[in-house]
Amino acid sequence: MKRSTIAVRVNLLSSNHEELMELAIRRGFIWPSFEMYGGVRGFYDFGPLGTPLKNKIIQKWREFFVLGEGSLEIDSPTIMPEEVFKASGHLEHFVDLMTECEKCGQAFKVTELVKEKTGMDVEGSPKLELEKIIRQHEIACPECGGKLGSVFEFNTMFRTVIGPGGKRVGYLRPETAQGIFVDFKRLWRQAREMLPFGVAQIGRGYRNEISPRQGMIRLREFTMAELEVFFDPEGPSHPRFSVLGEDTLKLWRAGREKIVDMEVREAVEKGVVCNELMGYYMGLTKRFLIELGIPEENIRFREQTERQRAHYSKETWDAEVRTERFGWIEVAGIAYRTDYDLSRHSKFSKEDLTVFLQSENRRITCHVLEPSFGIDRIFYCVLEHSYKHDGKRKYLSLKRELAPIDVCVFPLMNRDGLPEKAITVHELLRKRKFSVVYDASGSIGRRYARADEIGIPYCITIDHQTLEDHSVTIRDRDTTKQVRSSIEDLPSTLRSLLNGELEFESAGTPLTK
Repeated sequence: MKRSTIAVRVNLLSSNHEELMELAIRRGFIWPSFEMYGGVRGFYDFGPLGTPLKNKIIQKWREFFVLGEGSLEIDSPTIMPEEVFKASGHLEHFVDLMTECEKCGQAFKVTELVKEKTGMDVEGSPKLELEKIIRQHEIACPECGGKLGSVFEFNTMFRTVIGPGGKRVGYLRPETAQGIFVDFKRLWRQAREMLPFGVAQIGRGYRNEISPRQGMIRLREFTMAELEVFFDPEGPSHPRFSVLGEDTLKLWRAGREKIVDMEVREAVEKGVVCNELMGYYMGLTKRFLIELGIPEENIRFREQTERQRAHYSKETWDAEVRTERFGWIEVAGIAYRTDYDLSRHSKFSKEDLTVFLQSENRRITCHVLEPSFGIDRIFYCVLEHSYKHDGKRKYLSLKRELAPIDVCVFPLMNRDGLPEKAITVHELLRKRKFSVVYDASGSIGRRYARADEIGIPYCITIDHQTLEDHSVTIRDRDTTKQVRSSIEDLPSTLRSLLNGELEFESAGTPLTK
C-alpha cells in the first residue's frame, strides 16, 4: 500500500472519530469533566443522553450475567481499608512502570509510550529492558521532545484516610471483586451452600492512571461490571455448557501469530482454554457484545501471556473489540483466579473461608472464574459501531432497546391545531413509560436529522390527517420507511417494535415516498 493511501486512510479514521466525539459532546452523551477549571484527563461526565445509554448497557449485562445466570448481586463500599489490599496483593502488585521527562516533568506510562512509538507490545517487561528499548529507539517526550528519565514503579491505587487523624489508611477500590471476597461466608449461605454460584457487582472503580491520553479508553474513574463464579476445582463445569458449546470464537493464543476460529467445545476439549467454565463465559461474553450491536467479525479473544497476567490469575483471556480509532481494545477480561483471593483473605484475617461439601464429604477452598467488564469502553465501542455516515446523513444506528430516547413526536406544522394534538400524543406516550421528546423547531427534515443523529428509533408525525381519523405517521430511523397507525394502537405498536416483537412493515399501513 502506498504511503499516500495509508495517509488518506489514517485521516479518514481520525475524521470519523473526531466526528463521533463532536457529536457525543455536542448532543450530550459525554462531556470532559471540570471544563470550567481547565479539565482533568481521565474523567468524563455522562450527559442526559449518555446516562440512559450507559444504564441500558448495564441492564443488558444484568440480563446476561445476573438474571440469566441466576447470580446473586451485591453493592459494597468503594473505599476499603488498607488491610483488604494487603491481603489481595494489590499493594504489592498493582503497579505500572512510568518515566518522566527531564525537561518538562510530564509523566508517561512506559508500556503505552513504547507501543505508541514503536508498535511493540511490552506489557509485563522488566524495568531495565524497557529503559534499553527507550534508548535504542531514541524515544523522547511526546510533549516537548525532552529526554526521558529512568523507569520506576508507580502504584496506581488512590490512597486516602478513613476518619479523623489519618490513622486508618484506605484506598479507592481498583476492582469491585474484593467486596465479594470479603463477604464470601455470608454469600455462601445465601447461595444455599451449593456450587457453582455467581456473585455480581456493578460499580465504580478507580485507578490513578499515569498519563491517560486515549479519551474514554483510559479513565481514572470508571464503571465495572464483574461476576465472581465460585466452583469446586474438581468440577469446573457449567450446567448449560451445551447451550453455547458450538459457538465459534476468534482466539489469539499467547505466543502465536495467527488468530484461529474454534468452537467453544473444541477449545475446552483440546485444552486451549483451561476449563468448561472459562469456555462458557467466553462464549457468553461474545453473545453479550453482539447483542449490544458489536459486529461478530470485530470481536476476538486474546490470551494474556504470563507477563501480562494479573498477580492473581492462572489464565486470562481478554475480549477485544476492533475500533477504527484505537485498533483492538480490551473491553472485558475472563480470568481464572484459582483460590488465590479466598486463601489470602483467610490467611490475613484468620477467618476460615473453606466450605464443606456435604454430598461429597469434602472440605475445599473454592476456586473463582471472573468475567470482568469495563462498561465505559463498551459504551464507546457501541457508539463507534453504531455511527453511520452514508453520504446523505449521519446517524447512530443504536439497537432499539439501547437507544437513550425511544421516540420523538412532532407536528408537521406549527399551526392548525397540530402542535396541540402532538402534545397530547407526547403526554400519552410519556404516561405509558416511554422515553419521549417533543420537537417543533425547524423544518420536518431538520427534525428527522436531529432525531437520527442521537439514535432515536422512531419518529411520530402529527399532520392534518391525524385531525380527521386519529392516525399518525411512524418513521423508522434506519430505513426511513414510514407507516400509518392509529393513536389508539400507538403505545402497543411502539412497545412491540422496541422489543423486537414486530417487524416495522407490519406496524401499520405502509406509505410510499
